[in-house]
Amino acid sequence: MKLHTTVAALCLFAVGTAAQATDPNLGRNLAATCANCHGTNGKALAAPGSGLEPLAGVPKATTLQKLTDFRNGDKPASIMHQIAKGYTDAQLELIAAYFAAQK
Repeated sequence: MKLHTTVAALCLFAVGTAAQATDPNLGRNLAATCANCHGTNGKALAAPGSGLEPLAGVPKATTLQKLTDFRNGDKPASIMHQIAKGYTDAQLELIAAYFAAQK
């Protein structure tokens, strides 16, 4: 019975992973939650020093490093550390790539 459950779980994981890989809008969809603070498509119009910096056009590696630092607790934040913990490494990569492609 354990083997059956394990195989079923692996199959569900594979299907979920395949669905993510085939959705060309997944990065955009994941990044949509960032719009509340960082503006639509990462084009924030926040005051300097507010912490609500624009994300559009920022290099992928820079955004990914910040997200990873938030998630690991290496970068102080009011809420970003909680938000970043809700994403997998692959999802954070998609989000960072999406914002890097915005102009």
